[in-house]
Amino acid sequence: MSHGPQSIYARRFAGTEAQRDKVWQILTQNYFQRWVRPTDAVLDLGAGYCEFINNIQAAQKFALDLNPMTPLKASADVTVFSQDVTQPWAVASGLVDVVFTSNFFEHLPQKEDLSHCLDEIYRVLRPDGLLLAMGPNIRFCFNVYWDFFDHYLPLSDRSMLEAVELAGLRGEKVISRFLPFTMQGKMPPLPVFVRLYLLLPIFWSVLGKQFLIVARKPNAPTP
Repeated sequence: MSHGPQSIYARRFAGTEAQRDKVWQILTQNYFQRWVRPTDAVLDLGAGYCEFINNIQAAQKFALDLNPMTPLKASADVTVFSQDVTQPWAVASGLVDVVFTSNFFEHLPQKEDLSHCLDEIYRVLRPDGLLLAMGPNIRFCFNVYWDFFDHYLPLSDRSMLEAVELAGLRGEKVISRFLPFTMQGKMPPLPVFVRLYLLLPIFWSVLGKQFLIVARKPNAPTP
């Protein structure tokens, strides 16, 4: 029996795809779009079912994932790189303005793989390009973090920022409590609640269990 990402996600998100897509429409339009210009090239790392990359507005859109469902879920305007991210990426150096990744790094088997991905992110970003990295914050969800069979790396906003800066990127914004841990679970919230949540950051300090880190590639190499 397969325990790969295709079978895990098919079981975990069965019957929720339409609702999840509505949630991501709101997340991209009402929040993440502020960091993506219409002229930008964007790479979605660990794109999965392509909820982010399909909904973001950008001139060029790329998805990187080994999951065989990714090419099937990607919109026609998305170029998919189907490969193991722990190997050298097929993405050209300096190709993209923004790399986005959500709930992906915790699935990497070891820290060396995370370091490799961050080095590759640095390589494929243009100077002044951005990394937007979101994931479960072990500091606030330690009691449920290991309830997912495919979680390997426990990361916090602090350890993630340190790893990002070791790769040569400069942290610009760190939100230790952003989205709830269950925002992307089996029962996605109703769109109206997502809009309200994004409008009222006071809720984040109570319900937020995921970090969001925004980091920039310097125009000149870091000494």
